[in-house]
Amino acid sequence: MKTMTCKQLAGACDQPFSANSFEEIAKKSQQHGKEMFQQGDQAHLDAMNNMGKFTSEEMKIWLEQKKEEFDSLPEDN
Repeated sequence: MKTMTCKQLAGACDQPFSANSFEEIAKKSQQHGKEMFQQGDQAHLDAMNNMGKFTSEEMKIWLEQKKEEFDSLPEDN
């Protein structure tokens, strides 16, 4: 199990997410983003807007980099 925060995943807060795979942590981050969107949290809305400006190629590169970052993290204790 590894942990990354919302901010590490281009979000706006220090909410931690723990998962066994990058795909799982990405799903948790996306769910959190949806909840923050529904609450109208401006910081998260701004973060989502910034991510929305990525081209598909930029998004692919960003995802690869975040997966590498996740893979390089130590296992949680």
